[in-house]
Amino acid sequence: MAPSGNRPSTSLLQSNSNGGPNSLSVESMFQQIMLSLQKSHADIDEVKRECAELRIQNAGLERQIREGLQVIAAISPSLYYNFSRSGTPGFMTPAPPSPQLRAKLSPFLNHAIPTITTSSPEALFRPSPLGDNALTAFPFASRDIPGFYVVIPAGGAGTRLWPLSREDHPKFLLDLTLKGRSLIQATWDRLLPLSSSARTTIVAGPAHVKTIRDQLPDLQLENLFCEPGPKDSMAAIGLAAAVLALRDPNAIIGSFAADHMISGDEAFLSAVAEAVEVARKDYLVTIGIAPSHPSTGFGYVRLGDKLGLNEAPNARLVSSFKEKPDARTASSYIQTGNYRWNAGMFVTKATFLLDLLKEYKPDLHDGLLRIAAVWDAPEVTRQNVMNEVWPSLEKIPIDNAVAEPAAAEGRVAVVPATFGWDDVGDFSSLADLLPAEANQPRILGDSSLVLTEQVAGGIVVPGSGRLITCLGVDDLVIVDMPDTLLVTTRARSQEVKRLVKKTRDAGWKHLL
Repeated sequence: MAPSGNRPSTSLLQSNSNGGPNSLSVESMFQQIMLSLQKSHADIDEVKRECAELRIQNAGLERQIREGLQVIAAISPSLYYNFSRSGTPGFMTPAPPSPQLRAKLSPFLNHAIPTITTSSPEALFRPSPLGDNALTAFPFASRDIPGFYVVIPAGGAGTRLWPLSREDHPKFLLDLTLKGRSLIQATWDRLLPLSSSARTTIVAGPAHVKTIRDQLPDLQLENLFCEPGPKDSMAAIGLAAAVLALRDPNAIIGSFAADHMISGDEAFLSAVAEAVEVARKDYLVTIGIAPSHPSTGFGYVRLGDKLGLNEAPNARLVSSFKEKPDARTASSYIQTGNYRWNAGMFVTKATFLLDLLKEYKPDLHDGLLRIAAVWDAPEVTRQNVMNEVWPSLEKIPIDNAVAEPAAAEGRVAVVPATFGWDDVGDFSSLADLLPAEANQPRILGDSSLVLTEQVAGGIVVPGSGRLITCLGVDDLVIVDMPDTLLVTTRARSQEVKRLVKKTRDAGWKHLL
């Protein structure tokens, strides 16, 4: 017989069955644990539901406040200005870590800041989070900067956003913010307070001229420069500089791409105004974006010594420009704290830019001056010269043409800035800029056309009007257009341009 200690005693089993001190069986305990877990899940679901309701309520409040501020701005600009100085709401002028504002509801709320005229001495200063200084000086009593001309190069096909972006309707003509304004319209709105429509110039290709005029009815016809074919940024900006230098020899120009997203208008306008002051000292000035992560998709600017200008306390020399690095190099850049993203924004005297161009690219300089000399002549004369000269111009970015060699000689400055910035280079970056519920894909378009079950992340563009349903797939990019469908992953969205090439080679050029 086995010792009694090797098996449960009969008395203990009887005690358990009779409701004694150890009356809970293992099964009963497990059932209680499961009930507790179910109750916890129910509580969590209730919290999620309440959070969703709060987000909806907050969105409504933001909309009401925003509409109220627009009414105030229209009725009384001075009252709007006083309100904004006392502390603007975060959604109006957010100060996110660059380049991406990752708000769940209202990313990149852009507001047209009205021209403010006041006699108060305080109007000479605007709060700015730039660099090491709490204040940035403005030498004007209004937002308008005399002698400052805005140049907006509107080129490129945005191939990494295909098939949403097409050659005849590229991304700068699209509303990617779900606010009823295209990227070029948002750029116009943002810069108009500094220069007015009379001093805002757009350089674009012939395929986009009509749509740009439709989207920007206030753009003056003589300020829309049509380039016959793409020659990269140096030819586009150089053409504008050459024409504007003839119209106003003292012109200071600022070049800002038509297809970038910016959040934090106050910080942006402060940086531009500071860059103008540096440009007056004969510098080519760029605006450096504080990097939020070691991106391999952007070029970098290495900060040099401070310039020590009272009018531009944050300005520094550019030590060097760096091409898009690999991940390890980008990480080392971030760790030093001495690098900024190169956003391709340049501010300088038009004549100074032409001097740099004459020194580093004399053939390109001479060709652009020939075109500029007849730009305001009869259209036939201009077209004849353009047809003769433009095809022979070198295709080169402004960075390689003049910025890099000039930086080596200490003639390029940078204004470090903190506003949110993104060039919306692919569907992955676009997804980060769109609102979405937790663990749900971003939707660019009619959300009622997208039904998902157990789907997290990703972005869906229901452009065809068909219902799109997804089950159990994460981080997908689905772009459903009337004539074509793209399916990829966020991780490979940078490679979409490879598909564009294959589509062209396969004879589907009409879809591009």
